[in-house]
Amino acid sequence: MQTPSVFPKGAIQTENGTEFTVYSRHASQIDLCLFDTKGEKETARLPMTRGEDDVHRLTVSDAGPGTRYGFRAHGIYAPEHGLWFDPEKLLLDPYAMEIDRPFRHDPALYAFGAETGGIMPKAILSQHEPVRRQPPFFAEGGLIYELAVKSFTRLHPEVPEEIRGTVAALAHPAIVAHLKKIGVDAVELMPITAWIDERHLPPLGLSNAWGYNPVGFMALDPRLCPGGVRELRDTIAVLHAEGIGVILDLVFNHTGESDMEGSILSLRGLDNLTAFRHPPGKPGVLVNDTGTGNTVACDHPYIRQLIVDSLRHFVLNAGVDGFRFDLAPVLGRTANGFDMASETLATMHSDPLLYDRVLIAEPWDIGPGGYQLGNFPESFLEWNDRARDDMRRFWRGDAGTTGALADALSGSSPIFSRHGRSNSRSVNFLAAHDGFTLFDLVSHEHKHNEKNGENNRDGHNENHSWNNGFEGLTDDPAIVATRIADVKALLSTLFVSRGVLMLTAGDEGGRSQHGNNNAYCQDNDITWVDWSSLVPELIDHTAFLAALRKRFGVFSQTSFFSGSGDVTWLAPGGEPMTVADWESPNGPAFAMVLSTSDRETGDEVELAVLINRGRDVVPFTLPGNGWHAIGTDFGNPAFLPARSVVFYLRS
Repeated sequence: MQTPSVFPKGAIQTENGTEFTVYSRHASQIDLCLFDTKGEKETARLPMTRGEDDVHRLTVSDAGPGTRYGFRAHGIYAPEHGLWFDPEKLLLDPYAMEIDRPFRHDPALYAFGAETGGIMPKAILSQHEPVRRQPPFFAEGGLIYELAVKSFTRLHPEVPEEIRGTVAALAHPAIVAHLKKIGVDAVELMPITAWIDERHLPPLGLSNAWGYNPVGFMALDPRLCPGGVRELRDTIAVLHAEGIGVILDLVFNHTGESDMEGSILSLRGLDNLTAFRHPPGKPGVLVNDTGTGNTVACDHPYIRQLIVDSLRHFVLNAGVDGFRFDLAPVLGRTANGFDMASETLATMHSDPLLYDRVLIAEPWDIGPGGYQLGNFPESFLEWNDRARDDMRRFWRGDAGTTGALADALSGSSPIFSRHGRSNSRSVNFLAAHDGFTLFDLVSHEHKHNEKNGENNRDGHNENHSWNNGFEGLTDDPAIVATRIADVKALLSTLFVSRGVLMLTAGDEGGRSQHGNNNAYCQDNDITWVDWSSLVPELIDHTAFLAALRKRFGVFSQTSFFSGSGDVTWLAPGGEPMTVADWESPNGPAFAMVLSTSDRETGDEVELAVLINRGRDVVPFTLPGNGWHAIGTDFGNPAFLPARSVVFYLRS
């Protein structure tokens, strides 16, 4: 296959006008379609010239900023052979950076021969002023705050109505103040690039609340970012001024064009055989390693460059600090399976504009060999679901989980020390957008996804959750108090773990989704954060934990413990843990004692983290003298309360 070393970059303004370029190896012809300023009327349909490199080009002298355009591709329509060419379909430029309207479903989008020019978003030719490049706003051991822009800001009473639910709302002083109070080092924005609802949702009266169904990799969705790249850039500048970084959650593993029954919107209509993975010898079959109907061929040189250019765009034109990659094994998958040294992964972390950005992998998909936790390149952090489950199982009371919890607290060295590495790359979390909220984790033993329209079949069945005696929300003060105590203990456990932390918006205040653990289709009060119902006690506890973590230097380190005095594990009597203690099915109370610097005083100190998951008070003695509790009035020996985590300091 002949492929150019450098593929087209979309629409580029030159001294002779604007050169429009698009790659397609299999189309017989590509037309450029120009539209009026409202994007409603097609004003010109111009054939492009195909080069020997399979790049189709056309320069238009009077096309300037604000021009609305799309492509049409000619060729054979034979999906059973992987060919989806239909000139009645207007196609989004894969390099479009702004669009004039959101995507919406219509039968014409997947009906052969049906015209779609009137319903498709148009790309807007735009100019961007590059921002000054600076090191990422993030540090080892920092706190990432995962949020969906609309859900997070839609109900905030202090944010002006006209910007609620948008990227601009994140720059509002009330939002910034909350982020700073709970010690956020970087916000991780769930997808804000253009997406289309899954086709089964509109008939159910539902819509996508998360955005994990992209059409354009660069274009921002007008519902979330109506001001385009400028709005994102300006918001990032405000957050940077407060010391808060911005990480974008991006989806390169599939597109919203879905399966064989799906729509023709962009890459599918331009060159399906190039853009997506197909089983050997079966061009009419779409590989479904993502569970969404198609899988992007990230190892193809054109797609590789499109991905890298998308990342470069967000860094160069908006100042983004890093990226989280959904179903990231797809990025490293080749014809021979996942390869941590794949050219696509290597290019992402070696590019001169990207080499220092924060890169985070969700290290699993449903394809063959799809679980790759611990196997990404050293420059990538990884979501750690093992630590998540081990922390949950410990606090649920599962037998024999003390050792697993200690591994999680220590940065999961059995996982991340593979390949001869000496540092943890773990992103530790208790809950994420996908699954129960943290409060639902201690309020439901079973998922409750009936409102999703799939008879509660969707979502994970095993959540390692518990309900504290009643299924669902309740006004019983005793149960509510127990649940709040459990959430505080879980948060405390997370905040003393080694690695990067991630907290999902609202979990610091007890947000509930009423037991829905797959709320992607609930763009309503199920996912919208109700700021009036957040629990101040939990928010204050989160703020305390964040301050504690920033105070002690040990939490900024990611190297594995050496066991030579940097960490000690103690039983309740103050003696080192024995094999019998570690293997005790009931899991006794124990302490993790850390040697660390105290940034408040400049001294070297010992910080003891006392953990009791039991339902009874446990007497606990720390060796030596001079211990004093932080955040409590307990003395030493201490009576460690049930279901608690307590901190002691000795200088």
